[in-house]
Amino acid sequence: MSSRFDVFLDLSVELTAFSRFDLLGTGLAERYLATLDKVVGGEITDALLTAFVALPPENEARIQGVRTTILGDELLGDVARALIKLWYSGTWFELPSAWTQRFGARPADTTFVISPDAYIEGLLWKAIGAHPAGAKAPGFGSWAFPPKIPAVPGIGSKT
Repeated sequence: MSSRFDVFLDLSVELTAFSRFDLLGTGLAERYLATLDKVVGGEITDALLTAFVALPPENEARIQGVRTTILGDELLGDVARALIKLWYSGTWFELPSAWTQRFGARPADTTFVISPDAYIEGLLWKAIGAHPAGAKAPGFGSWAFPPKIPAVPGIGSKT
């Protein structure tokens, strides 16, 4: 049986399309799991992780399972989408009011930046082939050139 943290990482890999290496490289994975527990509670976090573990092994059925069982679920879908936004932006965005009305307000569920490091390590910068403004300077004169957007694995593109 995998540890709770390992399951969280595997789920995050599926949701973000980044590797474990990339996610661990942010240095924020443990903090993001703790944030999820703090905001929605351990019970809902565990329900999300349990739903993920119950999915079929990696293949098209697993991708479809993530879409229907997790993202399509009334309770888990908005939480999973907030987790995606957290990984990409370093910000926890308050859950939609429809979710809150249905499942109850959570005191810690407000929009907030996890930490200055979370902004700098947001996956969006790697996804767009750029560097965060004001941090991780790419080098003198580098902004004179357009960013090099990395290829998306599994998508055949000649551009």
